[in-house]
Amino acid sequence: MPRAKNGAVEIEYETFGPASAPAILLVNGLGSQMTRWPAAFCEMLVAKGYRAIRFDNRDTGLSTWFKPGESYSLSDMAADAVAVLDANGVKQAHIAGVSMGGMIVQAVAIEHPDRLLSLTSIMSATGAPGTLDPTPEAGAVLTTAPPDPNTDREAFIAHGVSNALVIGSPAYPWPEGALRERAVAEHARAFNPTGSARQMGAIRADGDRTERLGRLKIPAVVLHGADDPLVRLVGGEATAKAIPGAELRVIPGMGHDLPPALYDIFADAILAAAARAG
Repeated sequence: MPRAKNGAVEIEYETFGPASAPAILLVNGLGSQMTRWPAAFCEMLVAKGYRAIRFDNRDTGLSTWFKPGESYSLSDMAADAVAVLDANGVKQAHIAGVSMGGMIVQAVAIEHPDRLLSLTSIMSATGAPGTLDPTPEAGAVLTTAPPDPNTDREAFIAHGVSNALVIGSPAYPWPEGALRERAVAEHARAFNPTGSARQMGAIRADGDRTERLGRLKIPAVVLHGADDPLVRLVGGEATAKAIPGAELRVIPGMGHDLPPALYDIFADAILAAAARAG
């Protein structure tokens, strides 16, 4: 697949749909690969007349990995997203992000406002105090190291499935076997065990974006699950309150994931933001 460059950092990306169509850039969350925006979901956006672009954040998947002791900022990650737009010849795009990806999208809007047509922040937060406090069980998903896949691959896969169930959507369960299949495929594609800690460092260092978000003048939709245990609903409420004119959509029974049963709801939120941009 092609790569974009932001200085020495290379960003793996993939596009769906014609280059002439308006672009939707999809930004992913902490430690997770661009395949968490499934190809089937991207094709749904293409069927609505858009070009979908997904990419691996730095320190994830097939993009550049960093070494222990190295660090970067959320602004650097936002610049990576802009580099993907540049590599595709896209001057302006509709940008949607989940979880940490929502925070990256917010940073793009704040620091590169001329590059966005609309913003969709999904299961994310402003970084304000109290907006990133998970339940204890969901918090353990972030802090508990997985088993070593080189010594016990099955335990590693089971750990991934178990974590997904902890933070998942109670009203939108995954098809039987789908979470195991995803965990196997993701490990086969790439596994960077130290990347998430550096990404978490970037989130913490960025702090509270509330005041900066208050200066935005862009169509925005904020989508959040009423039952999200990892980034709880207060995060989405704070984001919608911070961005002038933002629409808040709260989905009962939705947690912190994108199972197939939620594809339509996610797509509708992104397309609603795009429609508001005209």
